[in-house]
Amino acid sequence: MDLIASGAVLKTVDSDFEQKFKARQHWSSSQDAAIESRVAEILADVQKRGDTAIVEYTNRFDRLQAKNLAELELTQAELKKAYDGLPEEQRSALTQAAARVRSYHEAQKKACGESWSYRDADGSLLGQKVTPIDRAGIYVPGGKAAYPSSVLMNAIPAHVAGVCEIIMVVPTPDGTKNNLVLAAAYVAGVSRAFTIGGAQAVAALAYGTATIPKVDKITGPGNAYVAAAKRSVFGQVGIDMIAGPSEILVIADGSTPPDWVAMDLFSQAEHDELAQSILLCPDQPYIDQVLASIAKLLPEMPRRAIIEKSLTDRGMFILTRSMQEACDISNAIAPEHLEISSNEPHKWEPLLKHAGAIFLGAYTSESLGDYCAGPNHVLPTSGTARFSSPLGVYDFQKRSSIIEVSESGAQTLGKIASVLAHGEGLQAHARAAEMRLR
Repeated sequence: MDLIASGAVLKTVDSDFEQKFKARQHWSSSQDAAIESRVAEILADVQKRGDTAIVEYTNRFDRLQAKNLAELELTQAELKKAYDGLPEEQRSALTQAAARVRSYHEAQKKACGESWSYRDADGSLLGQKVTPIDRAGIYVPGGKAAYPSSVLMNAIPAHVAGVCEIIMVVPTPDGTKNNLVLAAAYVAGVSRAFTIGGAQAVAALAYGTATIPKVDKITGPGNAYVAAAKRSVFGQVGIDMIAGPSEILVIADGSTPPDWVAMDLFSQAEHDELAQSILLCPDQPYIDQVLASIAKLLPEMPRRAIIEKSLTDRGMFILTRSMQEACDISNAIAPEHLEISSNEPHKWEPLLKHAGAIFLGAYTSESLGDYCAGPNHVLPTSGTARFSSPLGVYDFQKRSSIIEVSESGAQTLGKIASVLAHGEGLQAHARAAEMRLR
């Protein structure tokens, strides 16, 4: 793999840097028309035929032979059995990770998820009432890989928020159930779980069937069909986000062992060929060391072909004029995962405005955040960190304004409202306010 020849190695001092940078940064999120059309058919069919359609699609796509949807539901006893049957090392790791994720989101709830109110000078009560949604649906990917961490990251904040019922869907192609995923559902407090996936699972959660209850919000990643389905049902239910390819950006000052940085870049490149791994550094010899580490470590990687394709097509190794310029470029990219691999991470962190998650210091590998640090690993991608946030307790809550106007307050507010309502030509609004005036 020749990353220099592939155009992955860039310098901000070059006159054509912006052109090359934008060309490698670009990722088309346009959906294939055939996928959109097929998803629309599936959604409509599930709306019409409910359980029957779900079973037919699941049997077809996952190569099963279920006779009804009851055969595709996982009982709480099955989830507990999966947990109890794990090797001690896995059970302990899962339990510890869940505890850390729960602790973080409980702190998050205290910071931003509580109701509040105050009384103004006229004695009127003003405030905000925070309440959880009634029912959440979480989509857990299955098939090529199993993601128990996704179960924890989606179900635990919902549970902490106070959601009464959490419905999990996870595809099990050829009937293969992953015990870690089932055990994670048990640990995270999933209420009901179904072994279904794809657009039909999103449809079931969005519309409800005789067996699967309609939810208020759907969270969790999936393939192109799942993403298209979530986009289509948004408005009838809430969704977390439409996720693009995974991203990691490392700002390095040359103080971290280059093997560490190379492996951190691999950690996202191994997701899929469209994943993007970027290194920003003002030290050319250090960039060369990281490139040498990549050449040395890549042959050891089981997912070598995927990593190589990702780095060759979308990777970037950028020599910057300074660490500050590296921070400016990072802000322009707004990456999903941002590592500050520096001896002075707290010096540079205040300069960084846009990122899904920020990992401070050489010892903070992105993979720790994926599994067990505590903060959520469901993060905005494709530059959307400029305006969106990680999945959190707040995604499973809604806010109601509280207003109780006193008699005294009505005298002041009524006059203001009357003037503005007449200005808008809404006489009934004005009269309703004026009737409260003495």
